[in-house]
Amino acid sequence: MKKSLTDILKNKFALSDHGAEDMIKAVLAVMTADMALMAPVGLLYMFTGHLMEGTASCHKLLYAAGIIFCIALIAVSYVWQYNATFLATYTESAIRRISLAEKLRRLPLSFFGRRDLADLTNVIMGDAEALEKAGSHQIPQYYGSIASTLVICISLFFFHPRMALAASWPLPVALIIVLTSKKVQNFFTANQNKVRIELNEDVQEFIEASRDLKSNNAENDYLKRLYGKIDLLEKRSIISELGIAVFVQTAQMLLKFGIATTALTGSILLTNHEICIMQLFCFLLVVSRLYEPMSATLVNIAAVNSLQINVDRMNRINSATEQSGSRKFSPDRYDIVFDNVEFSYEDGRKVLSGLSFTAKQGEITALAGPSGGGKTTVSRLAARFWDAQKGSVKIGGTDVRTIDPETLLGAFSIVFQEVTLFNNSIMENIRVGRKDASDEEVLAAAKLANCDDFVKLLPKGYNTVIGENGNMLSGGERQRISIARAFLKDAPVILLDEATASLDVENETQVQAAISRLIRNKTVLVIAHRMRTVAGADKIVVISGGRAAEQGTPRELIGMKGLFARLTQYQSESGSWSIA
Repeated sequence: MKKSLTDILKNKFALSDHGAEDMIKAVLAVMTADMALMAPVGLLYMFTGHLMEGTASCHKLLYAAGIIFCIALIAVSYVWQYNATFLATYTESAIRRISLAEKLRRLPLSFFGRRDLADLTNVIMGDAEALEKAGSHQIPQYYGSIASTLVICISLFFFHPRMALAASWPLPVALIIVLTSKKVQNFFTANQNKVRIELNEDVQEFIEASRDLKSNNAENDYLKRLYGKIDLLEKRSIISELGIAVFVQTAQMLLKFGIATTALTGSILLTNHEICIMQLFCFLLVVSRLYEPMSATLVNIAAVNSLQINVDRMNRINSATEQSGSRKFSPDRYDIVFDNVEFSYEDGRKVLSGLSFTAKQGEITALAGPSGGGKTTVSRLAARFWDAQKGSVKIGGTDVRTIDPETLLGAFSIVFQEVTLFNNSIMENIRVGRKDASDEEVLAAAKLANCDDFVKLLPKGYNTVIGENGNMLSGGERQRISIARAFLKDAPVILLDEATASLDVENETQVQAAISRLIRNKTVLVIAHRMRTVAGADKIVVISGGRAAEQGTPRELIGMKGLFARLTQYQSESGSWSIA
């Protein structure tokens, strides 16, 4: 099946349908603007001919009209070119960033496990910016200049073939020189991007870990390594520019020979009376304009060639497989059933191997077991952050793989161990749980999560802006805001990843009492790292070796004197530890 021109452009430059159509218009606009600049050349040729005939004064009105026409034509074509390149490109850049963000939103969590977050940020910001610049300054100019130059060259061959050949021979040679540099440019660009991504990661890591670096007197050593990365990026950038410039400058220098060969060939033909002086003058006028757009085009070719790395990174995101499913999901019950589930991460590390258990609605089911045994993975599979490779995970009798992820998550309230907050007010951070909630509903959820005590001490109460990721708050206060979100959402399934881990004993007791009110007639899945936090669970599933090693009530598992009993004993012994 043949691809259309828009499909080719979409794939080559990671464009939307609208962007591909706009790109075609932009190329036509650039082509028209380049052709319009030849109009004054024609007018000057006409004037010179009349001047040599002695009839120039008889055509004053014609020249005046011609000047006005040339100015109007150039102005109109330049306005069209500006709108078709700059304005259209900025519109497409916004579409590209939004579409990338929407695509990432629909991808499974496994995709992010394969990609570095700094790399993804660089794609959305850096690569999108590179394509924005290319779309406004390079790509349309590249194709438009080639098209306009080709039209002019073909016209010259109709006028005089040998003179046309003398004028146009450097053009294909120069193009070939720059086009053959593509592999070299991609190599340099890939190395440059690699160092840039590593530098971005290190800068982000330094900002996040500055407290620990200062406290361990390791700041200077880290900065020394960081400065080394900055120097390396500078060197790679210079090498990349030099590698491209070698080809481009060589090709541009070659274009200058076209003027010499045109003048030389014309002089020989004029001496042999094969052309007249006006024909030679015409060709010299044309070549004075012919190479100018092509000289810029050679630079644009180099820039377009180097874009391939950026485009490939975007296309990898756009071509990633999305999670899909039905948007209709309203079961009568919300029991969670794991049936012989197997799951491995992308690196091949197997986490679950034939895991089976049931978390019933109206009960608290706790997941316990050794660290790294797959407890968190179980909760992620239930919420379809990942999909199981074998077996099934069902909620209310429906396989979660058949449900649209966003529809499924509408049935979940999740409290992660690591809380993410936004640089906004406490009120709005809690409202993330349900965007249409009223202030009264937000405040009620906050009181249930025991937020009132610390919020009253803040300057503006619930309207206090808490900084990036809530850096104005303590770990326990941040955790309570996260719990308040879950109260506000009031979903039928609740996932708690050791939700009270950051709370002191008093607040932990109060929050657990509030959670008890929240979970009535709901399905609750608790990830337990501390055995004492699941003492009140209706059922405990002990995961070991990727399987459910033990299942039962806390009393039953203690009586079995198995893995759960040993874990409980170990934590009891560690709790009695004290500084000698």
